[in-house]
Amino acid sequence: MAIFVITAASSQDNPLLKEFDTPHGTPPFDEIELEHYLPAVEEGLRQAREELRAIVENPEAPTFKNTIEALENSGGLLNKVLNIFYPLTSSNTSEQMEALSFEIQPLLTEYSNDVSLNPVLFERVKAVYLQKDDLDLDTEQAKLLENTYKDFTRSGADLGDKDKARYRELTTELGNLSLKFAQNALAATNSYTLNIPPSDAAKVEYMPEFVKAAMAAEARSRGEEGWTVTLQAPSYGPFLTYSNERDLKEKLWMKSNAKCNEGDQLDNKATVRRIVEIRKEIANLLGYRTYADYILDDRMAGSRENVENFLSELLTSTRQWAVEDFEEVARFASTVEGAPEKLMPWDFAYYNEKLVTDKYAFNEEIIKPYLQLENVEKGTFLLAEKLYGVTFRENPDIQVYHPDVKVFEVYDRDGSFLSVLYMDYFPRESKRSGAWMTSFRDMYTTEDGTEVRPFVTLNFNFTKPTDDAPSLLNFTELTTMLHEFGHGLHGMLAKGKYHSITGTGVYRDFVELPSQILENWATEKQFLDLFAVHYQTGEKIPDDIIEKLIRSKNHLEAYSNVRQVSLGLIDMAWHTLTGDIPQDVEAFEKQSIAQAQILPDVPGTCISPSFSHIFAGGYATGYYGYKWAEVLEADAFSLFKENGIFDRETAESFRRNILEKGGTEHPMTLYVRFRGHEPQTAALIEKIGEGRKE
Repeated sequence: MAIFVITAASSQDNPLLKEFDTPHGTPPFDEIELEHYLPAVEEGLRQAREELRAIVENPEAPTFKNTIEALENSGGLLNKVLNIFYPLTSSNTSEQMEALSFEIQPLLTEYSNDVSLNPVLFERVKAVYLQKDDLDLDTEQAKLLENTYKDFTRSGADLGDKDKARYRELTTELGNLSLKFAQNALAATNSYTLNIPPSDAAKVEYMPEFVKAAMAAEARSRGEEGWTVTLQAPSYGPFLTYSNERDLKEKLWMKSNAKCNEGDQLDNKATVRRIVEIRKEIANLLGYRTYADYILDDRMAGSRENVENFLSELLTSTRQWAVEDFEEVARFASTVEGAPEKLMPWDFAYYNEKLVTDKYAFNEEIIKPYLQLENVEKGTFLLAEKLYGVTFRENPDIQVYHPDVKVFEVYDRDGSFLSVLYMDYFPRESKRSGAWMTSFRDMYTTEDGTEVRPFVTLNFNFTKPTDDAPSLLNFTELTTMLHEFGHGLHGMLAKGKYHSITGTGVYRDFVELPSQILENWATEKQFLDLFAVHYQTGEKIPDDIIEKLIRSKNHLEAYSNVRQVSLGLIDMAWHTLTGDIPQDVEAFEKQSIAQAQILPDVPGTCISPSFSHIFAGGYATGYYGYKWAEVLEADAFSLFKENGIFDRETAESFRRNILEKGGTEHPMTLYVRFRGHEPQTAALIEKIGEGRKE
């Protein structure tokens, strides 16, 4: 593991320790080297500790300003550095950066514990909190005070000395294990490829051109001949969908679904058990029966019982529909010559694609030519302009961290600057799978009233252009683009005083509303007509294709719902344990989702060892939030449908009450202010049921 030592010279030359002389103060990626991070983190920690000491040793009586606000504003340099380092560990990492993260993580955990477990500091915070009803605080100040006090009590501030010491040990180990888990998951994704040599050309010649071209490009990039498939979604998904090489698909599917579960150096099962064990002990230390009780005490859902009832209601109401979805695909497969006697998971995408083509005269290949990435980008930006008056200007003078990244300045309708937006579209080995939004800088307001605007980055793993065709998206990727852009708008349109409660700084089960509601526009003709044209002819997407898209979109909706519920059940099963941690991770997982199992179970496969969302990504006891947000967005989008999908008044209300507010008020208060009533689970169940009437 590399060790980096700060010196006087390196401090002077370290760009992270200087003001950024760049457009809008964006990170100078061209100047930042790996060896700059650790010295900058160490200096940031030194300054943060000095600021902390000043709060603790302040001889004046504790006030909101000299304690709560001072604490919120401390650690400015440290946050600046970490807001660059950690996003890059997901989007442009390396072995050296991963090693460095293991050096940095314990330092941060130690500092975090030094803050939350400092008895004098907590007494100051508590003194202000006990005066809250007598203080003339505005809404944001009151929320910051509430959050600060709860953060201390939920981080061990009320523990005795012995328990505080144990809490330190546990959180330090947990931080390191989460890093190890994420790095193993990325390495396992990158470790396997399947190459089809030119001598086996017959195995690919019948496949769609866009699939073959992408496989050929992947092979060339690796110095291989023929066609190569990886476990990255843009490669893996199309191969399972269009290949009829059943043995190869089984091999690929098994590798994908057994990641970090194969007993090798990347196996995460022991890490899963230890993470769960640590979380349970932390919850018990803090007075909670389970880790789920601890987490959900501070969520919109409110309690473990509410989440369990929510998932149970969704599963009970839609499971039979999901079974019928699977049986429909299986029946269709039985009519196809050469189909297997029993439909297995690696067969499902292939026969489902044929069913959709037969039933709806539609498949992904039909729509892809109308979804050129550059046009989808244009359409997404136009959507923001129509709804919120926001415009985007590409600026090549802003430095990027990888040549694939595009960067835009974002302006409001009055011409005022809102944000910098980084768009990172394509997969690479240095980038984790999936899609996500993060920030290089969060929004906040300085003491003199100056707004510090955010730097938002959106990450995807779309198919790269080839020599013969541009990057063309399928419908799922279109919705992914809109989903992440919804998160981006939540960050870019943020308003408020305090960085910890602006933008996406909301309860985890509320953060998906702005993203998931935006997916609804993907099937709206008015929206698609803005940008969806054939990349070769310029022809606007025909109405009949849009109609087929809408009809086919509802196909398998119940099955997909139960699949998401099953992931929530895995999450809750691990985090509601009260006794010994199960030794057999695979068996425990299969038991936890047995009631939601629709496809045939396959021994040797297991989701938990590569389930980064809950073991490395902050969604522990929170994966239900995706379905929770679907309830919110189903109800919220109905207002747009009533008033018009581009209705400015409805959009302004959503912006004012949801996007701009961040976490400055309780999410239910914000939602009711926008919609006029609380959401009901029935709204989502009805939406799924309506789709089955096609």
